[in-house]
Amino acid sequence: MMLDLAVVLLTVLGGLGIFLLGMKHLSEGLQTVGGEWLRRFMGHATTHKLSGVGTGVLSTLIAQSSAIITAMVVGFVSSGMMTLEQAINMIIGANIGTTGTVWIFAFAPTPGTIGLVCLAIGGLLYFFVRKEPFHDIGLAILGLGLVLMGLYFMGKGIATIRGNESIKSLFACFSVSNFLGVALVALAATILSAMIHSAATIAIAMILAAHGLISYETAIAALFGANIGTTTTAWLAAIGGTADAKRTALAHTLSNVAGSIVFLPLVLPVLVPFGKWLFPGWNAITETAQGPMLYGIMAPIAITDTVFAILRGIITYPFTGPFARLLVRIIPGHGEEKPHLSALNMRAKQSPVMACEQALKEVRFMAESGLDLLEHIRKVLSGTATKQDEEHIFHREDVLDNVQKEITEFIGKIMVARLPLEVADRARMILRLSDEFESVSDEAPSILKAVRRLRADGQKISDASSMAILSVHDRVSAFAEKASASLFGKGPALSAEAAHSESRDLHQFIRNIRKGQLGRIGPDDPTSPVRVLVELDILNAFERLRSYYLNIAQTLAGGKKTAAR
Repeated sequence: MMLDLAVVLLTVLGGLGIFLLGMKHLSEGLQTVGGEWLRRFMGHATTHKLSGVGTGVLSTLIAQSSAIITAMVVGFVSSGMMTLEQAINMIIGANIGTTGTVWIFAFAPTPGTIGLVCLAIGGLLYFFVRKEPFHDIGLAILGLGLVLMGLYFMGKGIATIRGNESIKSLFACFSVSNFLGVALVALAATILSAMIHSAATIAIAMILAAHGLISYETAIAALFGANIGTTTTAWLAAIGGTADAKRTALAHTLSNVAGSIVFLPLVLPVLVPFGKWLFPGWNAITETAQGPMLYGIMAPIAITDTVFAILRGIITYPFTGPFARLLVRIIPGHGEEKPHLSALNMRAKQSPVMACEQALKEVRFMAESGLDLLEHIRKVLSGTATKQDEEHIFHREDVLDNVQKEITEFIGKIMVARLPLEVADRARMILRLSDEFESVSDEAPSILKAVRRLRADGQKISDASSMAILSVHDRVSAFAEKASASLFGKGPALSAEAAHSESRDLHQFIRNIRKGQLGRIGPDDPTSPVRVLVELDILNAFERLRSYYLNIAQTLAGGKKTAAR
């Protein structure tokens, strides 16, 4: 008897493991196929409240995981790409879209056969077709096949024990004849879905109901708990994030908990009768290889889950504004610093597309800082800089050193996994850009230190030299703005050819200015050699800045990995 139960337990747990692996591959494959499009599509959620909900629905249907979409939403909010109110609209849609997974379970009456077909097709595409899109589609189909095979094995294990009286009496404890019973089942499902996966919890409930081990009412109560347990993913994504990221996670939890509290009392008197009325053949017995089963019970469970998600959205949608203000009161956070990218590592593997977008947001910050440093250096060269301006230069260099380090660690986390070609190229581009912008930040303090050396000797840049150096500064700054303009959406990327041509002209201009500086050394001015050498150091710094921005322009234009200096 114990041996039989051990075999059954292994079959069910093995099926659960296959199911979870399948959900992972299905989601990864779908994200990879439409990842870049999905990222842009989710960005449209900012246009209108209703479009935010619709975007959440469609994005979750595409990714086949509300957990992934919720983590992406937290990332958008954390990086400032989406407001808290827009995030709440997206979460409403994600809760509705995730019910699509339940419909897959409901209309897969022979999961073993269909699963094998999916594994065969997906395996051929994934292992034998070299082209990237087919490769990724194969991964998604393989994932779907594993999901169905997981359902098959879980069902096979449960079918073996359903005739056992001890097992029946155990499941009989999950009675939902009253409100307290409904609440206890929902609590158990909450804990289970927090530990594994909400889709897995719902799948287990549906299989148990189909085999007659739990009632239709018990399965519906489990849906309520699964919808609360799934919110733990948002909290994992919010760890180390901004206050808005934590507010987004709290919004997901509170909206799902509030919906369950409001509608839990309606499970027995309203939702269960509604499902039975909509599908009058729900209790029809179907003979299968695993014995008689209540396959008809799957559809009413799925429709109840969908209706429940829609009802939760209806009670939240009109109050997203006040809800967002309430969340700000619960989790205050004023004047907080930019989040450290290393704190986002936990969610990086969930969505490489979103991880790259987060890192690119920080690269934009580095690009803005580079232009800001050039403005402050102009003040230094023109003699109008204050002590605060000079301290700002050193402080910003330290900040950018840290940001570049964290971007490298962050991108390194996602590059250890299998990535689609487009995402891998994007990750490498981000690494290259962060390195170049960090180099840009190093030159500003070097120019300031050169000016301070002259001050220490009681000298300053001569008026004639100042005009020449400022002209170089202004041309380098103009080139820097053109090279990084596409990062801010200010036009298309500067072509590699145009960047190289402008950089060559700038290089020649700096050479001519440098020759002129050497001619300023004269016998009538004994201090001129020291002053001119310092001025040449400044010009050399601008020459290096020119080469860094050339590399940046060519990287953004898709140029060679090692740009010409």
